Amino acid sequence: MKEILLVEDDTSIATVVTAALDEEGFAVTHCTSIECRDAKLASQSFAVMLTDVMLEDGDGIETLAPVRERYPEMPVIILSAQNTLDTAVRATDTGAFEYFPKPFDLDELVRAVIQAAGSRSDQMPDISEAGDGLPLVGRSQAMQGVYRMITRVLRNDLTVLILGESGTGKELVAEAIHQLGHRKSGPFVAVNAAAIPADLIESELFGHEKGAFTGAIAQSIGKFEQANGGTLFLDEIGDMPIEAQTRLLRALQSGRIRRVGGRQEIDIDVRIVAATNRDLKPMIASGRFREDLFYRLAVVPVELPPLRERRDDIEALAKHFLKLATLEGLPQRQISSGALEMLEQQPWPGNVRELRNMMYRLILLARDDVIDRDGVVEVVGANTAPANETDDEGIAPALRKWLTRENPPSGTIYHSAQAAFERPLFEWALRETGGNQLKASRILGINRNTLRKRLVDLSIDPETFAQNS
Repeated sequence: MKEILLVEDDTSIATVVTAALDEEGFAVTHCTSIECRDAKLASQSFAVMLTDVMLEDGDGIETLAPVRERYPEMPVIILSAQNTLDTAVRATDTGAFEYFPKPFDLDELVRAVIQAAGSRSDQMPDISEAGDGLPLVGRSQAMQGVYRMITRVLRNDLTVLILGESGTGKELVAEAIHQLGHRKSGPFVAVNAAAIPADLIESELFGHEKGAFTGAIAQSIGKFEQANGGTLFLDEIGDMPIEAQTRLLRALQSGRIRRVGGRQEIDIDVRIVAATNRDLKPMIASGRFREDLFYRLAVVPVELPPLRERRDDIEALAKHFLKLATLEGLPQRQISSGALEMLEQQPWPGNVRELRNMMYRLILLARDDVIDRDGVVEVVGANTAPANETDDEGIAPALRKWLTRENPPSGTIYHSAQAAFERPLFEWALRETGGNQLKASRILGINRNTLRKRLVDLSIDPETFAQNS
């Protein structure tokens, strides 16, 4: 029986993880502090260690270096509620086998432990330097997959395709991959395929020789050569003309380019990160985008969520933009909770970019040091509901009726509404699955341990639905 050391000061999480690992035949030793961790490691050997970051007596990541030195063969899995890109990178810096932001999928964690216990070499790459100032902001569950994918490509040169709506921050992800990866000492060169005329894009990418075409009065070095040793970011790749796609594919396959009008093959050493806000599959079907180029670019796809799917991040983003604005010469402002609530209700079709522009406008127009609810209403208008929520049927009318009927006290509205919404939703999912929590969590698209916790909080007994199924 393999021994697992679990360093976790949250009793409920420790109980759930221990039970799940027990079912897989592991013997789990649990402790809640760094001091206890070190004592246990000194007294016995473990196949795997799982550790939280914020423990009773310190930071679980900061104190891992001596552990890694003394027990280099022991895989470490890091759990954290500090769900930022910085934390993900710090976890990677330790050489951790895997990193799981809370709340995590229990089944996925168990699989990682099984893999770690059976392999001592398949570890995450380490990062030589990481710190504050990382370009991405947000701790929502929707961003955790993005952070984890970023950490997986930092020590390799796999081609990355970033997918997401306009304004979601695709270039920031590309910059993070470059700045945190092993090519950070090289150049980061960005080119927007949609902003370059079709007849000039090949020259822009590959360069040209003097006299190659009318107006080519001198030799020009293209973006590929400019990015040599670093990263080339190809934004809006879906707008690239089909002829240029062919030359791009050839360059990616061969690792060499030829300037327009030139005869010499030039070796290139470039990491490619591409991005698009288009759905490329219909473009492939219609012949507007090469299928072989798509698969060459999408070795590692990273999908950025729209802002409407990460509303939990709006407060952090708004306050981040308040700080940025002062660096750009705008007045220093604060924002009230009422104003934040108004911002969280917006549909944000322009995503994070639209929120940034909105914050700058609010800062500029604010009459006081604090941006309040009225200030937001003045700029965005009182009607914040999306157009499709003004129909007679839908969630918005039901919510208004519930608020009128229940009239929850001020300060409790959010949690009361959340519970009122979750109860019928969870009961429906359990009814559909005969009380099977794993299937219900999959239908809902949430982690199983998250569902379990909420069922306990709401006093919903899954067995009731199993009996009635």
